[in-house]
Amino acid sequence: MAEIKKEDLKQEIFDIYDDYCHSKIARREFVSKLSVYAVGGLTVSALLAYLMPNYAEAKQFKQDDPRLTSEYIEYDSPKGGGKMRGLLTKPKNSVGKLPGIIVVHENRGLNPYIEDVAHQAALDGFIAFAPDALTPLGGYPGNDDEGRTMQAKRDRDSMLEDFIAAYELLQAHEDCTGKVGVVGFCFGGWISNMMAVRIPDLPAAVPYYGGQAAAEDVPKINAAVQLHFAELDTRVNEGWPAYEAALKANNKEHTAYFYPGVNHGFHNHSTPRYDKAAADLAWSRTISFFREKLK
Repeated sequence: MAEIKKEDLKQEIFDIYDDYCHSKIARREFVSKLSVYAVGGLTVSALLAYLMPNYAEAKQFKQDDPRLTSEYIEYDSPKGGGKMRGLLTKPKNSVGKLPGIIVVHENRGLNPYIEDVAHQAALDGFIAFAPDALTPLGGYPGNDDEGRTMQAKRDRDSMLEDFIAAYELLQAHEDCTGKVGVVGFCFGGWISNMMAVRIPDLPAAVPYYGGQAAAEDVPKINAAVQLHFAELDTRVNEGWPAYEAALKANNKEHTAYFYPGVNHGFHNHSTPRYDKAAADLAWSRTISFFREKLK
């Protein structure tokens, strides 16, 4: 069978995958819908293998990367999941204190892609902390399907408390300046928006294709917000006009970027939704923003 190329697949296939990733359809329905597109020698199994994350090939950092100092640490989240765990990483041999970044995963726990994001943030000159909201259930199980099922069992407001507690931990860390921002993806985008609502002294929030805060909560935001959206992500994008109107009405500092021709998840380098040009541009904007706001 010839190699599958992203540009040869119909957009409907990515839309079906998005529905599956966000638990709008069960796996059986996902496979059934994919079967419609298994034509011309293209099999359902081939489509499934192509669409699913491939962490083995995509992983960008090893845990013992010589450029970084990394460890898993535990912390307390009394209003959330209790005893939590996450990846803490910073540049090796850094001198002095560093600004911090909380990295918030998608709806499936602290997977290898999000660990890569945290390591990249460290390589860019920050101390980064990526908590695992699945800690109370045993932690990320090693694959996204199980992780998604596990995370659905947790209350999202309780998980929000876990990331607020992580912010407080990083803010007080001996290697941190006390200036801490947050970046999150998908579910983590919603967490980023809500941390801006809930944390009065949060300097900066960067949600990637995440659910928006309610209009009535926008007046509570003090953080500067930089938002990243995928043009083809109609599910998330439909909430943007109301959020934008509320941000403008309340004179909140914000900048939104829409990346043409890309799907939800375009920053995730482990799936075919990944778009390197858009991901690189979005990340360069993210780091520049944090460097400005976390001084």
